[in-house]
Amino acid sequence: MISPEELQQSLKHFTSTDNYYRHLLSIRHTDGIQYLAQEAQCYWLIDVIASHQTKKLLADQMLKDFQLWLLVVGDSHEFIKPKPHHQAVVTCWGDTPDPEITPYIRQDIEFTDFPLPEIKLFLVQGVLMLPGEY
Repeated sequence: MISPEELQQSLKHFTSTDNYYRHLLSIRHTDGIQYLAQEAQCYWLIDVIASHQTKKLLADQMLKDFQLWLLVVGDSHEFIKPKPHHQAVVTCWGDTPDPEITPYIRQDIEFTDFPLPEIKLFLVQGVLMLPGEY
């Protein structure tokens, strides 16, 4: 697995995509997400996000168009923390995370070796991407 520093530096270089990769559960993702999944060995993160794309969630037009997903590992985030006995948490927001607002989705992760303390991803009209690819 790539070091956290190398991964963080490499992800900054993704500013667009040439390819789209189809997930079995209806979403597509960009070159940046493909690189992240390969280098950080986190295809499971794509699975988590894809599994929450339900009719109920997508009935909200705002969330159908844009979702902000945040993976937080440990206590690295100011107000988003995993539950006890869990190492990480994945949350979905309609916009910038706010301590006064409950996320649309929250899934605690018991174990992960994800190398970064947190990562933000965007799902825009069914395409999962890094913020720099937006």
